[in-house]
Amino acid sequence: MSEQSHPEIREAVRKLCAGFPGEYWRALDRERTYPTAFVKTLTEAGFLSVLIPEEYGGSGLGLSAATAVLEEIHRSGCNGGACHAQMYTMGTVLKHGSKAQKEAYLPKIASGEIRLQAFGVTEPTAGTDTTRISTFARRVGDKYVVNGQKIWISRAEHSDLMVLLVRTTAREDAARPADGMSVLLVDMRTAVGAGLTIRPIRTMLNHATTELFFDNLEVPAENLVGEEGKGFRYILDGMNAERILIASECIGDGRFFIDRSSAYAKARSVFGRAIGENQGVQFPIARNYVQLSAAALAVDHAAALFDAGQPCGTEANMAKMLASEASWAAADTCIQTHGGFGFAEEYDIERKFRETRLYQVAPISTNLILSHVGTHVLGMPKSF
Repeated sequence: MSEQSHPEIREAVRKLCAGFPGEYWRALDRERTYPTAFVKTLTEAGFLSVLIPEEYGGSGLGLSAATAVLEEIHRSGCNGGACHAQMYTMGTVLKHGSKAQKEAYLPKIASGEIRLQAFGVTEPTAGTDTTRISTFARRVGDKYVVNGQKIWISRAEHSDLMVLLVRTTAREDAARPADGMSVLLVDMRTAVGAGLTIRPIRTMLNHATTELFFDNLEVPAENLVGEEGKGFRYILDGMNAERILIASECIGDGRFFIDRSSAYAKARSVFGRAIGENQGVQFPIARNYVQLSAAALAVDHAAALFDAGQPCGTEANMAKMLASEASWAAADTCIQTHGGFGFAEEYDIERKFRETRLYQVAPISTNLILSHVGTHVLGMPKSF
């Protein structure tokens, strides 16, 4: 994102984040603890409801405003991964939910009374081949009975609601692989222990990710979002928003690393002069800035298309790939610039280094983005 866009939002986010310095995040990281106070403060300030229309208690702003929020969170050394899903998951309800569902949930999401943070799509045997999910919801009277398993579902333990993608028609019985999937809104507050089991997965970063097990979980039929069998297309908009928003987090991470690298290169003196005088130190940081600036323009473009209601799948994917790779390159340079100090917890670089690495894998891997471009843009044959 352009550093000049939405200046008032950026300044307000920076001030908020100043109250959550590196010590706060380091303490959470050691214990893999959820940043409840940070999320609560963001919610109360209205930053997690920027995309919710004013009639439901939100700000009614576009995706470009949301990207500014997340970019500044990450540039400040904080982590939006604990709460960014609320911005894009609720879009499924906003665009495809019934009037009753919107009225029941959106105002409470905007106020922070309830959290919509969990997005239940990925499965152990399906991965990113979403059409092969097997978690099944069988209609029984006025309920759906859900059985199956999900994995890498972040924030499930800290969410009141989950947008859950299930099969309501088996893949082999559907007209097309993408048909026969439906979206259910699951109330986590009543589901846990009544057919839903959540198992935390400890990973290299504090991302509150889990595995979910469904054993005859009953979900009211009124919690079906949109029409049965059309769920895959409902979540696609959410996925585009997700990729653009996460790309903006990568831009923020990249700026964090470049800020730290250039400041240290100016301040650190070795052999009687600042290390930044050496081209071997200076040029990689300058290259990172160039790469990140180009990636930021791609994020701007994708967000503008999304806000204009234009097709943006390719642009969202490319922005996410460019931003994640630019951020990772900046992270590597930052470690190299700091030398041994880059590995010390107190500098926060090693934590951010781990955090930003995730985004070349999630929410979609770099190779699948290249596959999308190769087949859907360049017209080459599918490789899978």
